[in-house]
Amino acid sequence: MDETPKTEQPVTPPTGGDDVEKAKSTAWLSYLGILWLVPLLTLKDNAFAKFHVKQGIMLTIVWVASSILAVIPIIGWLAAIVLWIYAVVMTILGIINALNGNYWKMPITGKWAADWFKF
Repeated sequence: MDETPKTEQPVTPPTGGDDVEKAKSTAWLSYLGILWLVPLLTLKDNAFAKFHVKQGIMLTIVWVASSILAVIPIIGWLAAIVLWIYAVVMTILGIINALNGNYWKMPITGKWAADWFKF
């Protein structure tokens, strides 16, 4: 009987695995306002970067909407506070997930980002 140890074959990363490693150092910038332009322009062919850029654009829209609503007394203020809390939480979670190399879709606005932006 042959007792030679078997060497394991390297596991190939899932589709886009190389994209993740190339982009996770800059994809997190997508969640910091207009800085989503940095990964969009520098990694324009990277699927991981595009995924996070789309969500970053959507989050920028949420930030702008909360600023506009803050001008409207009482109801607008309350809506702005809710949107602001949502935006802060999504910014933190987005940065963490981008740095960890995860494709993480934001609740509610993540689906909109995928539907609205086709680049």
